[in-house]
Amino acid sequence: MDLQKRIDLVMKNTAEVVTPEEVKTLLETNNNPRAYWGFECSGLLHIGIGLVCSAKIKHLVNAGFDFTIFLADWHSWINNKLGGDMNNIRTCGEYLKQIFIALGLPPEKVNYKWASEITEKVDFWEKVVRIAKSVSVKRTWRALPVMGRETSLTDIETAWVFYPCMQAADIFELEMDVACSGIDQRKAHMLARDAAEKLKWQKPVCIHTPLLIGLQGPQTAGKEFGETDELNVEISSKMSKSIPQSSILVHDNPEDIASKIKNAYCPPKVVKANPVLELAKHIIFAEQETFVIPRPAKYGGPETFESFQTLANVYSEGKIHPLDLKNGVSDAIIEILRPVREHFQKHPETLEKMMKIEITR
Repeated sequence: MDLQKRIDLVMKNTAEVVTPEEVKTLLETNNNPRAYWGFECSGLLHIGIGLVCSAKIKHLVNAGFDFTIFLADWHSWINNKLGGDMNNIRTCGEYLKQIFIALGLPPEKVNYKWASEITEKVDFWEKVVRIAKSVSVKRTWRALPVMGRETSLTDIETAWVFYPCMQAADIFELEMDVACSGIDQRKAHMLARDAAEKLKWQKPVCIHTPLLIGLQGPQTAGKEFGETDELNVEISSKMSKSIPQSSILVHDNPEDIASKIKNAYCPPKVVKANPVLELAKHIIFAEQETFVIPRPAKYGGPETFESFQTLANVYSEGKIHPLDLKNGVSDAIIEILRPVREHFQKHPETLEKMMKIEITR
């Protein structure tokens, strides 16, 4: 694969890359750069994480990256996920691993590593301390939204302050060239880049994917997660498993997927912040080259789109009815998630454990 195709794969479906110039230099000098994505083990997985992330990881693997999926058990414990119970957290990590394998990322293609494999090393904690010494408390406080915590909180655990420095230290302990995350994790990555500059360490390239908006549509930001109103709204509106009808879980059955999408916010002719169109943009076109809307013959018959921009243009002109769009998106999402459903039908044990954990939370 030539250099430009590799660069295009890295840049595809991203909200931000810091920096494109560094990506080019990295790929010019390294055939197999190292990249990772860290995942908290926090509960049932929705497609805003499962599908958006897996698609981006596949892009990087296809571009020649040596990729690690990092199961952040210690970080989840510090962040009080699943009641801070490490047994539940480890069960969730195994559940995440099985999902990513089902989505086409087996151990032959990517590495799987637990945070607890590096937290047992003195070198890791030395890096945490060195990073902490290189940044102010104010800067670390501003990075708390990477935990899903508001910057306006006044009553916090001391351990939470460790979290951004630990997340930054992960990158250097794992010796990564590239750190990947959703755009809501940006502050931790910028902290890592600033620390690297001060400590004379290799500065990581950072790849950030967009946040998938919940099916309920855009929400007014009532909390402070980011430094701009736009980012506050984006984070406040993102898909969340805590709002069941606004999210699609990766193992939802076809009927539930179709029902949730049918009831989704999808105003006619409106492209911006339209969650159904976002599913097409960030999931369907990230996984496949074309998208088919199965329209009845009396309304023009099925229509095939080869790019999201074409779909968006036609929708904005009112030439596609919202219900037809929803039907096409439902069919595509159901098919993309088929391997996950089949995996858990054959191997139900871990999912059953996760469902019990969710019920008792």
